[in-house]
Amino acid sequence: MGIMTHAKILLVEDSSTQALKLQHILEENSFVVTTAKDGQEGLQKARQEPPDIVITDVMMPVMDGYELCGRIKKDAMLRRIPVILLTTLSNPEDILKGLQCGADNFITKPYEAAHLVSRIEYILANQKLRKGLTSDMAIEIAFAGQQYLLTSDRIQILDLLLASFETAVRKNIELEEANRQLRLAVQTIDKLGEMIPICCHCKKIRNDKGFWQQLESYCLEHSIAEFTHGLCPDCEKELYPELHKQNS
Repeated sequence: MGIMTHAKILLVEDSSTQALKLQHILEENSFVVTTAKDGQEGLQKARQEPPDIVITDVMMPVMDGYELCGRIKKDAMLRRIPVILLTTLSNPEDILKGLQCGADNFITKPYEAAHLVSRIEYILANQKLRKGLTSDMAIEIAFAGQQYLLTSDRIQILDLLLASFETAVRKNIELEEANRQLRLAVQTIDKLGEMIPICCHCKKIRNDKGFWQQLESYCLEHSIAEFTHGLCPDCEKELYPELHKQNS
């Protein structure tokens, strides 16, 4: 926490709800947070009091996150400030646009608080290690019928690509877990779709191992159903006739 303690973060987010949520997470982790509602206001605040790091949403009115990042990286006084883009990362062009504007990293939405904080810690730690290093370059590439001029330095490109890979790995893990849950659900449906032996008198069910068990316990083991208990009118009449008369 020593690297991060009291680091100044400029948070640029047009959604007040998202801004408050993110500000709360950051301040809980000892960051000093200043907020702005769009890129134009964010640029003004960055020039007034340069932060240690900028976290900006991508889609915003007046000036979006890509333009804000580009302006910061072209400003001689601000260009060394790391910029993190908040994005859904829905297609590869998002990464290329981030490289094009000189972004240092990105966080995908929705984000986990622990992942967000660790990404900030990584950037601030590496900023100290790489202080004074420069490796400016310009590469023009074509992708999906469009030309992109990438002016990020080699270290920024590496960081952004590593972040892309990390995000892909996390998404793959989440997908594998979702598939596992789906397989379990299908297995449960298959079991409940089979012909189930049930006693015509006591209503117990014979399970897969040949043992007879109460209907309720069988359903709890083979489905996600939950039970509440009550009395049907017939049982109420038989067991509690006086109560039945009152309720009738």
